[in-house]
Amino acid sequence: MKLRTALLGAAAAFALAPAAFAERGADGHVNVLYWQAPSTLNPYLSSGTKDVEASSLVLEGLAGFNEKGEVIARLAEAVPTVDNGGVSADLTSITWKLKPGLLWSDGSPVTSKDAKFTYEYCTHPEGGCAQAARYEGIASVETPDDLTVKVTFTGPKPNPYQAFVGATSPILQAAQFANCLGAAASSCTEQNFMPIGTGPFKVTEFKTNDVISLEANPNYRDPAKPAFATMTLKGGGDAQAAARAVMETGEFDYAWNTQINPEQQTAMAAGGKGVFVNGFGTLVERIEMNMTDPDPALAEGERSTTKHAHPILSDINVRKALSMAIDRQTLVDVGYGTAGRATCNLVPAPEMFASDNTGCIPQDLEGAKALLETAGWKDSDGDGIRDKDGKKLHILYQSSTNPVRQDFQALVKGWWNEIGVEVELKNVDASVFFGGDAGSPDTFQKFYADVEMYANNFDGTDPEPYLAQYLCDKIPGPDNQWQGENVNRFCDPAYDALVKELSVTADMSKRGEIAKKLNDMLTKDSFVVVPLVDRGRLSAASNSLGGVVLNTWDTELWNAQDWFRVK
Repeated sequence: MKLRTALLGAAAAFALAPAAFAERGADGHVNVLYWQAPSTLNPYLSSGTKDVEASSLVLEGLAGFNEKGEVIARLAEAVPTVDNGGVSADLTSITWKLKPGLLWSDGSPVTSKDAKFTYEYCTHPEGGCAQAARYEGIASVETPDDLTVKVTFTGPKPNPYQAFVGATSPILQAAQFANCLGAAASSCTEQNFMPIGTGPFKVTEFKTNDVISLEANPNYRDPAKPAFATMTLKGGGDAQAAARAVMETGEFDYAWNTQINPEQQTAMAAGGKGVFVNGFGTLVERIEMNMTDPDPALAEGERSTTKHAHPILSDINVRKALSMAIDRQTLVDVGYGTAGRATCNLVPAPEMFASDNTGCIPQDLEGAKALLETAGWKDSDGDGIRDKDGKKLHILYQSSTNPVRQDFQALVKGWWNEIGVEVELKNVDASVFFGGDAGSPDTFQKFYADVEMYANNFDGTDPEPYLAQYLCDKIPGPDNQWQGENVNRFCDPAYDALVKELSVTADMSKRGEIAKKLNDMLTKDSFVVVPLVDRGRLSAASNSLGGVVLNTWDTELWNAQDWFRVK
């Protein structure tokens, strides 16, 4: 069988001019704005996109993904395949060869032992790893020599490009993180804020939830890159201000995730200082339903844990009614225009993995009311709020602070009010909400609310590791420092079994069928995940910044080494 990575979806690409520069650092300084400020530069301790993206300037994997979704070599000499002998014929192992002469930014050699250490770091039984799904199904990681990394799987692995591939699974320097294994991981502040890496830049200063100062990595493998000698990655503010800082004032060269409405986009584009870059990938705005009880009256170690089922949302009829009441097309029109599409799928692309599930798109307020009635939720006292067994149908609905998200919250609250649900809204600063601070009560992993809304996506074009995030053992909790992507605490042995089947299924059409089933189990079968909008990525680039190619399959900073100043 020929193993290959195919182009399964399209991402819009934008390049201002050919990248051509003579020497490293010749183009001076570049300013980048992430209005969701990074809180760590260790992606293994945060699943927040802003943390993963910022760290990708410094930390790299053996391979990554280009703007077409194809696997590309980074620290590896080449991408292993069955044809070149790097992937075993029975698909039970993959062998990577490091490029000779690679150096960490501190000048020490990169070896295969760093990769093995990274595997041990993320899979340590006493630790919590936000990216543990990338290491599912690995039996061993061996290092027969300094340049060889052999990953052996517990069975055939048709998609072997997970561990050490992409920005969510980079290589850590073993020497720097040696004392950060297990429970010690989150306490290694210097390592997590100032990682030694192989990427085009190195960190010179990190102010958490504020600003990162970087300079060109003197040991980067291409002596002519990066073109910029220094970079400032500023965090904070909001999406509208970020867009304005590029498109109108010109203070910044690039602004990530400029999540603003269509009217604002048109007005800002008229300023003439920059352009919006956009493209569809797998980014889905959705509402997650908490399957556990977030009641603050519970002990800290028991809130939003599997020790207590949610008193309201454990009933699928309530979850389904909440979904039915939402007008997804109105959300698209208000928040995204042509940069959004109403969706019922957690995995909206590539096409072969996208379910034909569209039943949620038409709003059905009357059907939602009838479903709640059947479930026993009635307005017994005439105050407009349904109740059952003396308990009001009250929902705490949280999201990150963002004008579009607050618009969505207001609209959804109105629809839920119409069906007799009392709704309390909460928004949290995005840097905190998407941060990995185990001590904070306001992270999306802790989920101290009934429902929460956000968006994320997956690396590459194969959703296997993304769907594996909803395995029972990926639930965040106090025992794993609240790390993990299964934030709604969904746990279904049948789902776990199907993920395992996906991991060993080689036939691509069959993989598509299984992925669709998994998507449907989370969405239309259980309404644990309620997708709203398939969001195109939208960011802003200055007219003076060249080399920008939007990548919806990896991080937006994936080719920062190729950026340059347009003369």
